[in-house]
Amino acid sequence: MHYIDLNKDRWHPLGGEDGPPVSINPDPYLLLDLNQWHAARAQWPAAVPVGIELANDDDVEHIAGDLGRFALVALHFPKWVDGRAYSQARLLRSRYRFAGQVRATGEVLADMVPLLARTGFDAVALRADQSIDTAERALGFFRGHYQGDARDNRPLFAQPPGTAEALVRRSAEFVNLGAAI
Repeated sequence: MHYIDLNKDRWHPLGGEDGPPVSINPDPYLLLDLNQWHAARAQWPAAVPVGIELANDDDVEHIAGDLGRFALVALHFPKWVDGRAYSQARLLRSRYRFAGQVRATGEVLADMVPLLARTGFDAVALRADQSIDTAERALGFFRGHYQGDARDNRPLFAQPPGTAEALVRRSAEFVNLGAAI
């Protein structure tokens, strides 16, 4: 998981809350909302990296045809109890095979990180009061899952021979490491 410091991030939103501007300069690493993207998509050069921010009630299908043009899709959690962005990430990875960065933003807590990883997020901007160390520890709590996830839809029994045994070994190492601390 990649942790984003929004103060040092090269991706920057266009800004403004009055709707899409009349013209959008195609600056590299510009992060557009859905309305801004629709206003700029016809003239956006293919060689200029662009990202899109989706609200958790935006339909991923509305950008499916443009996914190859995005380097980043930022999905927003307006509240930590609202999990619709998990479904958006899963659709991006599993149905649409989006290979760019899928980033969680908004009210993202450290204990959400394991499910973020399982549903297809590979980057997160944690809420300001959250610790990256705590988020990293949360990733290690569950070393394996029976069900498939966004990286591999196959359940554990359908994965290559030795996968389950490797997970058991890693779990035992993790438990022993925890006992030593």
